[in-house]
Amino acid sequence: MIQMDEKIQGIYQEVLKRNPGETEFHQAVLEVLECLGPVIVKHPNFADRKIIQRICEPERQIIFRVPWMDDNGEVQINRGFRVEFSSALGPYKGGLRFHPSVYLGIIKFLGFEQIFKNSLTGLPIGGGKGGSDFDPKGKSDDEVMRFCQSFMTELYRHLGEHTDVPAGDIGVGGREIGYMFGQYKRITNRYEPGVLTGKGLTWGGSLVRTEATGYGATFFVNEMLKARKDSFEGKICTVSGSGNVAIYTIEKIHQLGGKCVACSDSNGVIYDEKGLDLDLIKQLKEVERRRIEDYIKTHKHAKYIAKGNIWEIPCQVAMPSATQNEINGKDAATLVKNGCIAVGEGANMPTTPEGVKLFLEAKIAYGPGKAANAGGVATSALEMQQNAGRDSWTFEYTEKKLEDIMINIHNNCFETADEYGAPGNYVLGANICGFIKVANAMVAHGLI
Repeated sequence: MIQMDEKIQGIYQEVLKRNPGETEFHQAVLEVLECLGPVIVKHPNFADRKIIQRICEPERQIIFRVPWMDDNGEVQINRGFRVEFSSALGPYKGGLRFHPSVYLGIIKFLGFEQIFKNSLTGLPIGGGKGGSDFDPKGKSDDEVMRFCQSFMTELYRHLGEHTDVPAGDIGVGGREIGYMFGQYKRITNRYEPGVLTGKGLTWGGSLVRTEATGYGATFFVNEMLKARKDSFEGKICTVSGSGNVAIYTIEKIHQLGGKCVACSDSNGVIYDEKGLDLDLIKQLKEVERRRIEDYIKTHKHAKYIAKGNIWEIPCQVAMPSATQNEINGKDAATLVKNGCIAVGEGANMPTTPEGVKLFLEAKIAYGPGKAANAGGVATSALEMQQNAGRDSWTFEYTEKKLEDIMINIHNNCFETADEYGAPGNYVLGANICGFIKVANAMVAHGLI
């Protein structure tokens, strides 16, 4: 990666001092700051107005208690978060994550990434993120409902279609969004579909929202391949995870002529050299909520590797779509050695700094999450447009808008990298392109 100049190094040290113990947030900030030296040279007014320092400090951080009752009548207590990071470009926009690993540092890293990701979409949305250390796995529908109602009882006062518009993330799907929207409506006595995105299609949701992150990441990788006069046609691909992002990444890869041979969940990896049976994966994960190892009960030729490492399976295109820091330096070296030519991040920050460095040195087509997985929030913003106009668009129309947005993100990142002397470096291109738009808005708004 690029060596930080002395002034920016000082800013980073201050971030470390002000935010102790938040390692994921530190990592996200470092990745952006390493790219900004040439920006400050070209735009010295950003340094004069301390734009970097301001953008690293959230506008608002909300932490609250979430008490709820389980099916045994026992009172349970979780912690809720909403970090409203930047409203320079529009209302705060970003998902809610329900997972035991959630703490303030995770939410801040996700919110910080969201600022630049949302900027890259070209849509008028700011950056935020939220969630809780509640784990919906193994909970009954009634327990999930009671938790979501308690969570929204506090969160509702901070939301609004012109203020803060959450969506789903890990552990938060249509069921959870439905329970939270119902509680918001109950408390406020207002039917405001624009206050949450990821809603059901019968009550204000958007077609393509379910598919958006996976489709968008695949569109982005397709553009990276096109830039190298290549395509998905005939490519062997692996996609980590087996949730929403992974499933629809696999689907779009198959539609574009690639063959996905492996996916995973937290227990292990499925490898099917004939190509994954997507219909079966959808049945297992979306309908029956079963583990991916049950795939081999139907396809006995496939292999299940308990606690396996999907990145050891040779592929030409890798799509990490599970969680942060799932590809380390060793995994990255293995992928490069095995002939991987492109990596597209469907998850947020799934590659460690050592892994990113290796990908860039190998000059493979590497699409960082803040660019490659922006399709989810882009389609959330399209859902907001439909809600504002009391409209409903067709699947084909919405998918085309998503594809156009992802092509535009790719082109902007590609051209910015070239402009700043690092052709083909999508990390630098995404960080600089996203930052400059937010920084210009902050300058225009004055010292707030």
